[in-house]
Amino acid sequence: MINKLKSLQNNQGFMKYFKNTSWLFGEKILRMIVGLFVGIWVARYLGPEQFGLFSYAQSFVGLFTAIATLGLDGIVVRELVKDKSIRDELIGTAFWLKLMGAFGVLLVLAVAVNFTSNDSYTNLLVFIIASATIFQSFNVIDLYFQSKVLSRYVVYANIISLFISSIVKVVLILSGAPLIAFAWVVLLDSFVLACGFVYFYIYHFYHFTPDTKSQAIRHFALRYKIPFKIQNLKFKKSTAISLLKDSWPLILSAIVISIYMKIDQVMIKEMLDSQVVGQYAAAVRISELWYFIPMVIVSSLFPAIINAKKQSEKLYYIRLQKLYNMMVWLAIAIALPMTFLSDWVVDLLYGEQYNQAGSVLMIHIWAGVFVFLGVASGKWLLSENLQIFSTINTSIGAVINVGLNYILIPKIGVDGAAWATLFSYFIAAYFSLLFWKQTRINFIHLSKTILITKMFNAKKNT
Repeated sequence: MINKLKSLQNNQGFMKYFKNTSWLFGEKILRMIVGLFVGIWVARYLGPEQFGLFSYAQSFVGLFTAIATLGLDGIVVRELVKDKSIRDELIGTAFWLKLMGAFGVLLVLAVAVNFTSNDSYTNLLVFIIASATIFQSFNVIDLYFQSKVLSRYVVYANIISLFISSIVKVVLILSGAPLIAFAWVVLLDSFVLACGFVYFYIYHFYHFTPDTKSQAIRHFALRYKIPFKIQNLKFKKSTAISLLKDSWPLILSAIVISIYMKIDQVMIKEMLDSQVVGQYAAAVRISELWYFIPMVIVSSLFPAIINAKKQSEKLYYIRLQKLYNMMVWLAIAIALPMTFLSDWVVDLLYGEQYNQAGSVLMIHIWAGVFVFLGVASGKWLLSENLQIFSTINTSIGAVINVGLNYILIPKIGVDGAAWATLFSYFIAAYFSLLFWKQTRINFIHLSKTILITKMFNAKKNT
């Protein structure tokens, strides 16, 4: 074991990805701790009804935010890894596309709110929160750092944003601020994060980028404190067409994912009331708290998996299988104890006023198994250029989720939404891969992971 650890320590490739993952994990764990503490304080302060209204507004906006991302994230990272020479062109084009998408979200929302039972106050919450998508266009800088395996700069920006927004929320709670003030914090958080991304991109460009065209220009800019020229990040029509050609299935997929991840809270409010939304949202916050784990691991290892495919198909699938195994074990390690401690956890964190959330958490937490697998499997679809099946599968899951919500919520209340989510995730992330010839090999790899887990548990029980 010691020899193995020493060999890994001397492996530059392993250490590069290990350090990158460590930075991301460190930031997410800090966000989880600080965000959980402050988020619970906000939920306790607002109470189930106002917290439910706040969660509803965020969920309603979440139905449409996929329009702003345009499915570009994984595509841009892939292209940056393949060809470093078109960095500015890719980042600039992706930025302007995302900015146009953000304004598209606001236009769509202006139409969509007319089909709801929202009052003017609720609609105001929706548009304040939706305005944050404008500043999320700067997340393209995050994609650049992902491709360079330099996530520490992203971590710095996120930590600054986290602490500023957390301090503001605490001040609002202590001063007895109204609900709408917390909606403005969502916008502030997005703005601060965008400023952080821009700053660290400029810092990295001037201090650590070896491929600057002219060292003389670079030294001159540093000496006279000339800012980074944002005009270098230009929009290029041919690049935009190429990116959208690859990403359009992911745009549709992301929209569908947003629907089957956010529609439950929207439907609960329309079919029950905002107080019940607050109960459900409290449970979901705890359940989804862990979803950063697969995103961090997969985002950090995605470049390595792409490079493995260049070396050999066998190595490529070996790495994928190991990734899937890791995802399942991590998800079960979270879901199992939470199943038995759900009521106690909710009571400890949120108090007696959220007494309906425990049963929701007990069910919803198991959806994480398929979320973990789905995040990893999604990268396989991306690397194989099979994004269309991601769209199809998530569409199937979304239809099932909406249908089950419509049937189960009136019959068994808020728990019905949790069961609908669990079953739809199972279909979309795993079982639907069996339907298509092109994705069946991935279904087999995922099944191996699940079977290995079952065999281990059976052997352990014996």
